[in-house]
Amino acid sequence: MGIFDFLSGEFIDVIHWTDDTRDTMVWRFEREGHEIKYGAKLTVREGQAAVFVHEGQLADVFTPGLYMLETNNMPVMTTLQHWDHGFKSPFKSEIYFVSTTRFNNLKWGTKNPIMLRDPEFGPTRIRAYGTYSVRVVDPARFLTEIVGTDGEFTMDEISFQIRNIIVQAFSRTIAGSGIPVLDMAANTADLGKLIAAEISGVVAEYGLAIPEFYIENISLPPAVEAALDKRTSMGLAGDLGKFTQYSAAEAMTAAAQNPGGAGAGIGAGLGLGMGVGMAQQMAGGAGPWGARPAVPAAAPVAAPVAPPPPPVEHVWHIAEDGKTHGPYSKATLGRMAGEGKLSRDTHVWTAGQDGWKLAEDVAELAQLFTILPPPPPGA
Repeated sequence: MGIFDFLSGEFIDVIHWTDDTRDTMVWRFEREGHEIKYGAKLTVREGQAAVFVHEGQLADVFTPGLYMLETNNMPVMTTLQHWDHGFKSPFKSEIYFVSTTRFNNLKWGTKNPIMLRDPEFGPTRIRAYGTYSVRVVDPARFLTEIVGTDGEFTMDEISFQIRNIIVQAFSRTIAGSGIPVLDMAANTADLGKLIAAEISGVVAEYGLAIPEFYIENISLPPAVEAALDKRTSMGLAGDLGKFTQYSAAEAMTAAAQNPGGAGAGIGAGLGLGMGVGMAQQMAGGAGPWGARPAVPAAAPVAAPVAPPPPPVEHVWHIAEDGKTHGPYSKATLGRMAGEGKLSRDTHVWTAGQDGWKLAEDVAELAQLFTILPPPPPGA
């Protein structure tokens, strides 16, 4: 190789960067001591910017395009070096390529719960997480404030700092919004805009922007969520007294449909247990069969013998004008018969009965129409 080939090899005449990664934000063009030839070609692709640093000072910034590195294309460098228009010599500068594309699907989340005062629940704690995107909008400021002399700067090196900024802005915004916790899920879009506006002012000082910010979830502590689930269940139950009666009637109906199976014992036991519990509450803690006689201290205490389960009372449905009503107990049907709301020709049905029958054809109900009240007093 001749001397001229060696000298020409010392000069760089083509400068460009092709990024094959997904997280590189800044890459320094490696020249290994070679000088840049005057008039060299600089290629800056879409989604990139090239920043020249000369002798530690920030010089020219090049946006996407093809450039010939001459004095008319490098005004800052020309001023720093006092180059005249006849300048033709090679020069040395550090060249940093900055990616200006979006870095998407970045994660953020609250490491610790955030305390706030909810208008309905009072002081409570919440957690939240989501995603965001970031891009460099001011390459020179980003290089000066964040990168410094790092030859290869990746998104991971700044993502932790951005997450801290997001969490701080989220905490301040959510605590001052006054939005009830139960309504936050319906207002995540508006909350995201408010938080993005708070973040933008801070990251702009780094030469960055947050084009997208999303809140994916806002959650309460497990104990509060369990209390909310119970409250929701109570709301669905409505009147607890009527709900208890309805549950007992349903249990007895299910047991009557299978009188010989285990369901009968379960249904009877359920009804018995509920009746015993209610009787104990009404009697101030007395047992279902009244107070037990006192047992002498010296006498051995025999294990009580459980009484047999009471017979299962049927509940009845009635049909009127093509509609079904019920279930009703026999006592309720007796009152309806006395009021004229139940007649001999009324169709009735109970579990285990083969189809609808007239009330007078059912032995258990026929007596409702034959029992007459006693004569009134003074007759």
